[in-house]
Amino acid sequence: MNSRTSFALLAVLTAVGTLTISSAYAQACVGCYEPDAGRKAADQLLLMDMPVSVWTDKTAYEHGDKIMVYGKVANVSGNPVTLTVVNSLNSVVTIAQMSVENDGSFETILNTDGELWKHDGTYTIKVNYGSASKSNKVLVELSGATSGSSNNCASSEIYLKGNYCVPYTITGGMVTGASINSNDNSIIVRINASEDGTLTLNPDKSILDGIFMVLVDGEEWDDVEYDGNNVTVNFLAGAQKIEVIGTFVIPEFGTIAVMILAVAIISIIAVSAKSKLSIMPRY
Repeated sequence: MNSRTSFALLAVLTAVGTLTISSAYAQACVGCYEPDAGRKAADQLLLMDMPVSVWTDKTAYEHGDKIMVYGKVANVSGNPVTLTVVNSLNSVVTIAQMSVENDGSFETILNTDGELWKHDGTYTIKVNYGSASKSNKVLVELSGATSGSSNNCASSEIYLKGNYCVPYTITGGMVTGASINSNDNSIIVRINASEDGTLTLNPDKSILDGIFMVLVDGEEWDDVEYDGNNVTVNFLAGAQKIEVIGTFVIPEFGTIAVMILAVAIISIIAVSAKSKLSIMPRY
């Protein structure tokens, strides 16, 4: 074979090889015009071994920022994704559910402007898709907390009107609010129970004393443990209101408000007497 024939054969083989590689590249790189197509392809491969993934638009935020949460599930089953956020003190900040699109993607927005988000530190955003094995989490940093607050209670305390704080712990849900029921000598705790769990309250005796009964959603509850002024309530998923009843509870309006009301009543009586007016009508 002479040199001219060898050169021609080499040229043909080079052309065929180039066309083959170009064709294979075109098939493997659909959408390669996107700058991050390689990263998306890698993420897709990882997703095959990862039942659910989750990520955020940033890794660090300031109080008041909005956190964009994104994720994807490998096998869509029609169930929603449950999201739970825990703050740096290991207290639940929020629980929510997100619907999953047909392509397995989901997303939501978390607003960090609120009392439950007031602490600096690492917040854990966990997602669960149907079972404990199908879960994942992402960590974000929150900073820039201000010293001003609507109350002086810690994150592990329930705030009651009148600047009273009641230590508590909860599993299986989160506390959404609390109030005093002075008519029934009780404290009402509103919760969002995503699953069966427990609520433990340990109020000071100056706030609530003589605890002897618990109501869950208006019904007397027996699955309760009493230890002095420490009470643990075992509730079921879906519970919304827990009322702890004692023999004494602080006045709903606080000591100062009661004193003002007493002064007002005395003043009315004094003015009535001076003007020779009678509160009760004369017949």
